[in-house]
Amino acid sequence: MKRYLIIFLLCFQGLLAQVQFEARVSKTTLGLNERLRVDFVMNIDGDNFVQPSFDGFRIIAGPSQQVSQSWINGRTSFEKSYSYFLLPNQKGNLVIKQAMIEYDGKIYKTQPIRINVTAATEQPKDPNDTQISADDNLYLVADISNTNPYINQPITVVYKLYFSNYIGITGFKELAKPKYNDFWNQNIDIKELVPEVGMFKGEQYRYVVLRKTVLYPQKSGKLMIEPLSLDIGVRIPTGRRDYFGRVETVDDNKKVSAGSKMINVKPLPETGKPVDFTGAVGKFDFSAVPSKTTLKNGESLDLVLSVVGTGNLKLFTLPKPEVPNALEMYDPVHDEKVNTPLSGMTGKISDSYTIIPQYKGDYVIKPMHFSYFDLGTGSYRTISSKEIKISVLDGPAQTANTPAVASTGKNRIGGIEQFHFIDLQTDLAARNKPPFFGSNKFYGLLFLPFLLLPIIVLFKKKKEAIDSDVFGNRIKMNNRLAKKYLSEAKKQINNKEPFYVALEKAMHNFLKAKLHIETSEMSKDNIRELLLSRKVSPESVDHFIALTENCEIARYAPFSSATIQHDFDKAVSIISELEKQI
Repeated sequence: MKRYLIIFLLCFQGLLAQVQFEARVSKTTLGLNERLRVDFVMNIDGDNFVQPSFDGFRIIAGPSQQVSQSWINGRTSFEKSYSYFLLPNQKGNLVIKQAMIEYDGKIYKTQPIRINVTAATEQPKDPNDTQISADDNLYLVADISNTNPYINQPITVVYKLYFSNYIGITGFKELAKPKYNDFWNQNIDIKELVPEVGMFKGEQYRYVVLRKTVLYPQKSGKLMIEPLSLDIGVRIPTGRRDYFGRVETVDDNKKVSAGSKMINVKPLPETGKPVDFTGAVGKFDFSAVPSKTTLKNGESLDLVLSVVGTGNLKLFTLPKPEVPNALEMYDPVHDEKVNTPLSGMTGKISDSYTIIPQYKGDYVIKPMHFSYFDLGTGSYRTISSKEIKISVLDGPAQTANTPAVASTGKNRIGGIEQFHFIDLQTDLAARNKPPFFGSNKFYGLLFLPFLLLPIIVLFKKKKEAIDSDVFGNRIKMNNRLAKKYLSEAKKQINNKEPFYVALEKAMHNFLKAKLHIETSEMSKDNIRELLLSRKVSPESVDHFIALTENCEIARYAPFSSATIQHDFDKAVSIISELEKQI
């Protein structure tokens, strides 16, 4: 019996002596703006520690190594750990992969751990991270003007950073940009961050306005605005004073988020909706003005249709005039003179049609109708233009069987050839001409084919090489097309803000031309879906979306001329690549 007991104790001691190596995390679900602590713990003094790659995370602190050893009741315990602080780069299910150590000639690995990363939280709290749980004197707030708008009714989002008088701000960087899926959006330029004083949570705080954005919802229902998240550098007093009596401070970091915001968008009423309604919402005036109403043969007129007012001016189409067949009408030239202050778009849009009459006579252009939803009254309104009468004074008459007009030559009078005009050209020849045979001209023409033959052969070979390079020719053609779209951006390449405005507009105009979509359909998700449906590679789609998003940031960031040139060249490359695939 004693022998079995000894064997059991030896086996139990062997079990206690087993090598343990595991990964521990502070939490398995966290927000995009929260930090994660990861500890790799072992009960032996392992060598050659190999950390995992931490895909999807950014290391912000670590590794820090700790070793502890204790003796309790004659038993020895040993623990060694490597600790990291991580910040997720993206939402979704991420994996902390295996770490490795070597002990007694053997390799030991930890088990992978799955981490669920959600949207950024409004006020993250993490007991394992003292930097995040600094003083509650810093808040990022998103003020929304209206959380229950109609489709295409403007709302504003103003992001304010509140901070108390007890702390200072040393700087900040953006961790996650706000995303406005299913909204048309326009940022309002903020030239300088100016601290102001205001009330927040019943107390006096300082604050700065970081971003102002005007949004136009493009569909009804509950739409989510994903949050803005920042990493703020703060300076916090320690409560101690230096030799000169000045308060000592310590630099710290705090992550803040404005939190996700839900917008409940109301659909426009179906009752009373005009048949010709194209989505205009606001307060507008409509006019149709011809440049002239009396024309002579060969003259043209411009018919300008314009809408002036406040509302979603860039997000609807103007009516198209109906003209008689005897008036030839060309495609319109569209013009926009629109400003977007915090209250929403205001200004004028117009379509200018060139009309050329074909025959003599009087013609009528019927009244045109423009309908919009008036936010002030909550009802639809229709504005009609006046009837336009056009008089063509001369020219061929339009009849059921218009005979062909006989051509009259300059030598015919009354249809009968009677007089010839005096010939003003002379054809004189020298009486004593030198012989052509043996002249310089003779020998020049004789040897000219032999001189041109090598040039022709070289030119032909060069042309055949160029023609056979199908891929190269396609690249050249695509590059020319890309530079055509980017011509305005190139003109502004020395002016940062106008350059990035023109660059973003050029990228959108390219998509509008290729995919036949309107500005209101320019959401990131819709662009991705349309491009992928055209068999465009996901990498090209990501490059396009990343560049358009970068245009917004670059207008406010300190960029160099080399960076601007790089973005221009990148835009040429992206448009050329998309042109090959669409």
